[in-house]
Amino acid sequence: MTKDNQILLQEVLGARRFSNYWWATVISIGGIGFLLAGLSSYLKVNLVLVSDPSELQFIPQGAALLFYGVAGSLLALYLWLTILWNIGGGYNEFNKETGLVRIFRSGFPGKNRRIEFECKLDEVQSVRAEIREGLNPQRCLYLRVKQRRDIPLTRVGQPLALSELENQGAELARFLGVPLEGL
Repeated sequence: MTKDNQILLQEVLGARRFSNYWWATVISIGGIGFLLAGLSSYLKVNLVLVSDPSELQFIPQGAALLFYGVAGSLLALYLWLTILWNIGGGYNEFNKETGLVRIFRSGFPGKNRRIEFECKLDEVQSVRAEIREGLNPQRCLYLRVKQRRDIPLTRVGQPLALSELENQGAELARFLGVPLEGL
């Protein structure tokens, strides 16, 4: 909160998470390894440090290695680009001075790169917490706005801890002066 408790700003973590860096690195190493092994098989020259795939027949082993190497390298490139562009990152701003709610997220490059939503504070009906447990747990906060769909406020991916979700929801509901639903 800033400026005499008139503005509440919540940062939303996007693709720049440790897990994304980890998987992008692992898939890059694996994809490049398979790619070099497939090329070694085709060129009959050892390009890999840990083994000698130049003795493999190109058809079918070398071709399969090359295919998996290209697929892994493209997947790694996609992951690195989402990290670079910070897909899903942004902020939620609740401003009592201007009377506006502003939600911003970064998307993929193009005409819809900047995803922005604005509404008046008067239109906010409540803050809703959705908790689903099971195989694919989901814990999210939504902003319920009149005449519109519920607007998600939390990050996508790893679910928030229940205590953190409750604290964020209660703080936001208290700041906006609206009820907290779903807990």
